[in-house]
This record gives sequence, structure tokens and C-alpha cells, in this order.
Amino acid sequence: MAKIEIKKPIVEEISNVLSGSATAVVVDHRGLTVAEDTELRKTLREAGIQYKVYKNTFIRFAIKDTPFEDLSKVLEGPSALAVAKDDPIVVSREIMKFAKTHAKLEVKGGVVDGKFCDPAGIKEVANIPGREALLGRLFGSMQSPIANFARVIKQIAEKDEAAE
Repeated sequence: MAKIEIKKPIVEEISNVLSGSATAVVVDHRGLTVAEDTELRKTLREAGIQYKVYKNTFIRFAIKDTPFEDLSKVLEGPSALAVAKDDPIVVSREIMKFAKTHAKLEVKGGVVDGKFCDPAGIKEVANIPGREALLGRLFGSMQSPIANFARVIKQIAEKDEAAE
């Protein structure tokens, strides 16, 4: 069997993981102990993030002519790929949260909603509140004027009752 036949399924696997994904972050996991790496994998899996170590060459073939092509800029040395399908912020948030307590995990960069981000950009994306928090703020700001109006009407009604 030719070497290409062995490598083709791995490239296809990476392509399938990335297709339809919102975000992909590349990290250098060197220096993490087995226990730390297991903890990272468990944390990411619970958050719905796919995380796997691939050879850079395979990743380069898989990202060619895709929105993730800019990841090739950071594919040097050992690389692990963290990918999320739905929430574009969750990967950055979970990776950065883990990196705060484990200095050996190095964020190389990533693509968030089709835009390349360096490590500083990934850190900024991680600080964006989640979808639920943003929706809560939106509904809170929409509800606030109505609640204030209701309080004013109630105070006017109470004032009129006291005057009678």
C-alpha cells in the first residue's frame, strides 16, 4: 500500500472536522504532563470541542483553499487542533482558561469566523461574553425602559390615591 493511501484518510478526517466549523485554534502542547493533557482533553470534550494532535503537513493539506488556510502561518513544531462547530467563542475561552493555570500550553493562533487571530487576538476573543450572557444583556436593556415606565405609572397612581 502506498504512503499516500495511508495519509489520505487522515487529511480527510481533518477536512471533515473543519467543514462547517466556526473556529479552529492551534496550540503547542509540549511540556504538558499526561495528567494535564488528559484534563485538557476532558475539559474541551465537555465543552463540545474536538481536540486532536495532527502532523502539520496533514493540516496544511486539509486547510488548503478553505477559510482556515491562514492557520498555515502558525504550523511550526508540534501542533494540536481544537475545533468547535457552533459557538465561535467557546474554543478560545476554554483554551485560554486552561492556559492561565498551565503555562506550558502555548496558543499559536487560530481562525475565528473566517478571520485569522494571533495569540493576542485569541485572548481578546476569549474575553467576549458568551451567547447567553449577551442575550441576557440585550433582553435586560430592552426590559429596563418598560420596567421604568411601569414604576413611574405606579408612583403616579399611588400619588393620586394619597391625594384623594
